[in-house]
Amino acid sequence: MSKAPPQASLFDTALNPAPVAPLAEAHEPVVEAAAPRTGGYSAKDIEVLEGLEPVRKRPGMYIGGTDERALHHLFAEVLDNAMDEAVAGHAKLIEVSLDADGRLTVKDDGRGIPVDPHPKHPGKSALEVIMTVLHSGGKFSGKAYETSGGLHGVGVSVVNALSEHVEVTAWKDGFEWRQSFTRGKPIGGIEKLGPSKKHGTAISFIPDPIIFGEGVAFKPARLYRMARSKAYLFGGVEIRWKCDPARIHDQTPPEATFRFPNGLADFLAERVKDIETVTPEPFAGRFERKGEAGKVEWAVTWTPAGFGEADGFMQSYCNTVPTPEGGTHEAGLRAALTRGLKAYAELSGEKRGGLITAEDVIAQAGALVSVFIANPEFQGQTKERLSSADAQRLVEAALRDPFDHWLTAQPKSASALLAFVIERAEERLKRRKDKEVARASATRKLRLPGKLADCSGNAIDGAEIFLVEGDSAGGSAKQARNRKTQAILPLRGKILNVASASTDKTGGNKELADLMLALGVQGGSKFKEEDLRYERVVIMTDADVDGAHIASLLITFFYRTMPDLIRAGRLYLALPPLYRISHGGKSMYARDEVHRDELLATEFKGKKPEIGRFKGLGEMMPAQLKETTMDPAKRTLARVTLPRAEELVQDLVETLMGRKPELRFRFIQENAEFAVADLDV
Repeated sequence: MSKAPPQASLFDTALNPAPVAPLAEAHEPVVEAAAPRTGGYSAKDIEVLEGLEPVRKRPGMYIGGTDERALHHLFAEVLDNAMDEAVAGHAKLIEVSLDADGRLTVKDDGRGIPVDPHPKHPGKSALEVIMTVLHSGGKFSGKAYETSGGLHGVGVSVVNALSEHVEVTAWKDGFEWRQSFTRGKPIGGIEKLGPSKKHGTAISFIPDPIIFGEGVAFKPARLYRMARSKAYLFGGVEIRWKCDPARIHDQTPPEATFRFPNGLADFLAERVKDIETVTPEPFAGRFERKGEAGKVEWAVTWTPAGFGEADGFMQSYCNTVPTPEGGTHEAGLRAALTRGLKAYAELSGEKRGGLITAEDVIAQAGALVSVFIANPEFQGQTKERLSSADAQRLVEAALRDPFDHWLTAQPKSASALLAFVIERAEERLKRRKDKEVARASATRKLRLPGKLADCSGNAIDGAEIFLVEGDSAGGSAKQARNRKTQAILPLRGKILNVASASTDKTGGNKELADLMLALGVQGGSKFKEEDLRYERVVIMTDADVDGAHIASLLITFFYRTMPDLIRAGRLYLALPPLYRISHGGKSMYARDEVHRDELLATEFKGKKPEIGRFKGLGEMMPAQLKETTMDPAKRTLARVTLPRAEELVQDLVETLMGRKPELRFRFIQENAEFAVADLDV
């Protein structure tokens, strides 16, 4: 098998592959033995990190990394605290503002952070303890908050630790108080500024460039979406957004007010606007458990048209915190909807109702669910998956009767929904029945003997197809391949850019049709991973600008046509070398100019080797192509992945590959300083 592939985010790898291990030498490989450890190991080697030092030492343990997603998680932690005040009934207004210097401020009109001396920390106010001591806060006992999003007691202290500067203002007990911090340490004590009739808290901070890197800054569009999403999750709060216009480089408004009395129902209505739905009205509602903590809000609809790039979606939240990886509350929603539809089918005499599974119910649904529970359990510090068993029971109980009543109250809509879901079930069973039995018969059906050089083996596991650039490269690849497990499909130059082409033009393109047939799949909502005839799809293009362009076009095609192939980790990029360096009996390969210069300075230092540049894969001898790029034992592949914030990918694809050249021109202007010249004179 190949080496473990490096993860490559969409487009990043195609245009600028991440560094990988040096390519195999042309002579026998050299294995280096690990040097033995020296020195003793005693108590003096045990390091004790004080205060917030662990956070700065290992930020990934607390916010999942130091990338853009982690940076914006700082905002989420501060906003969660303000939302907890609102959900608890103590705040009605939250203000979010991003200044010209990159300073982000979150202000609420809640009770204000306590400022009185802390009994267990003499000489320190409660505010300073909250900001500088891990696992401190008012959310452990349940006395100050019945439910809350911040539960680990590390949220705001982590923000403080990872910020260059933090200023906290509290309006409490008839006075205004303020204290400043730098990189987690207080700058003096808390100051009593003067009398005030206000109440609430304002936290203003600038992320530390030492942690996140120079030039890394908050994205107004992302902050805007996060703030708006919070307002949808609690109808009793108003969130005001303000951003300095100088920081905005897209359509994000500089000022906005978010207030949604209908909560998730308003959220779903905005999401499905102008999309045909199976039922006129969504299934939406709220439930609150009497006598104890426990609230559920939900909104669900179904559409035959799909939601943009996806057939369906499910977004879930716990105590206003997004849970992108789902969890028990989502399981409860699926179970309640499935049980309710099967019961309605039995009631109406529809015998095919027994075919229905949760997959059929959710396949083309748009679903939102939000729960408020005490002491929720999450997987991971960043709270991306809910694991509380009580949440599943709560959601199932909350939806059971309302869903039954919703179905029986509108029999026409209920019958349409039932028929729609049964059709999904029958399609699923038909796909299973029609799944190809033998690779040979599928090959005959494709009728591509002149282009597709298929595997001789029938097993899908281990099989891979290489999409190569042109017949010349295809010829070399066919000779270099392992015939049993490796298939070759030559492509004619640069394929159609599906991001700027019409649907009719895309559907009528023979090159893309041949590619789909070779893979054995259909596009859009009909794509099924189990239909793929290969375990891996490998894009193999020349190691130059044209090759990167072709790779970008292919990645765009797969993202627009079958994004689930990328999500499943089935799409890869081959990394062929650009140079061959030889001296005496020794030959080595270099990926690019930087790698070439590195080898010249190390492996060939003081020598005058012969340096040959490959103009394309077609110029490589089959043995060279096999050794450097196709042999699983020696090659390195880069897996194409989607970032967690997939909504950002759609904007990137539209900017770089879409129909509007002015967007590309603006992108080039904004990013020209990061470009590296690659000119052959």
